[in-house]
Amino acid sequence: MRLLIVEDEKRLREVLVKHLKKNNYSVDACATGEEAKEFLAMADYDVAILDVMLPGISGFDVLKWARGQKMEVPVLFLTARDSVEDKVRGLDLGADDYLTKPFAFEELLARLRMLTRKKAGSKTNIYTLEDLTVDCGRHIVERAGNPITLSRREFAILEYMIMNKDIVLTRSQIEEHIWDYDYEGSSNMIDVYIRYLRKKIDEPFSPKLIHTVRGRGYVLRVDPEQQK
Repeated sequence: MRLLIVEDEKRLREVLVKHLKKNNYSVDACATGEEAKEFLAMADYDVAILDVMLPGISGFDVLKWARGQKMEVPVLFLTARDSVEDKVRGLDLGADDYLTKPFAFEELLARLRMLTRKKAGSKTNIYTLEDLTVDCGRHIVERAGNPITLSRREFAILEYMIMNKDIVLTRSQIEEHIWDYDYEGSSNMIDVYIRYLRKKIDEPFSPKLIHTVRGRGYVLRVDPEQQK
């Protein structure tokens, strides 16, 4: 999952980036409202974490602009502004959640999981397809009851695919959700990781779940032909 952090306090911004990356999120970060608008315009984020008090335009103004642009990115306000009026204003502008500082990092992680579940239309952190189970909260993958060990990138790609099962995802879409702007890899890296996943998720089992849609991308689904 790819996050955008908009926080002008450098130390807090760096701590958030460090800990969220340790928890397998891909993270971009900036310090001003204008920068936030540029980042939001260039990438499709799974969640944006906004401070309210920012240099230049406020987090409220960034959210108002984003919703005016028909951006549906889930927005979590993370701010010291703790009055009821501020919370009501943020939620009325279209924020999905509001967390005040100081905060417990575990609570932030729980709220992020809630927002990504909501975006995927799920009530739980556990996603299933056929006999494949992906526990996004505990980062556990099983197929037919067998535990499967994945690297951080492999898990991130599988997580994104199972949260969008039956939807064909282009290589660009997968890349955007898995890597941040600091990534400098080869152009075929998605294909490489899909091969890794197939060896672990598909080759030892049936039916096959990872499919190539020629000229479009990849999809995680059970083909009706395999169920006959």
